[in-house]
Amino acid sequence: TPGYGDSPPVEVALTAQGRRAFLDRVLQELGMQRPVLISPSMSGRFALPFLLAHGDQLAGFVPIAPVGTKDFAAEQYRAVQTPTLILYGDRDTGLAPQALQNLQHLPKHRVAVLSGAGHACYLDKPEDFHRALLGFLRQLK
Repeated sequence: TPGYGDSPPVEVALTAQGRRAFLDRVLQELGMQRPVLISPSMSGRFALPFLLAHGDQLAGFVPIAPVGTKDFAAEQYRAVQTPTLILYGDRDTGLAPQALQNLQHLPKHRVAVLSGAGHACYLDKPEDFHRALLGFLRQLK
């Protein structure tokens, strides 16, 4: 995610509008048509503004305990019609419960909890993660 970890700061990452536009540009440059957007942790700052503005461009959304869910109102989430798999590890007792509390307002969501996994549940339980993700992808149109 630009501006996080060891990546250099990026001016566009300073506002939600800038982050949404950045992600929109990336998807356009890659020529992606209705991708499934997977958003772990810090990438939520980019994915959530994009989802709320352009969710109709996505075939699906998979938030994995993303940051920034509290920055938006329940009504904003309720307007999104993108099929969503809310995925997290049951040992992520910090960010996951907050994300679930906010993201459960997405009308077309389902939840997958990976037992014995922490915040990076895809690293802790990769087989369970892939099983949940592939199950979700198979049911998308």
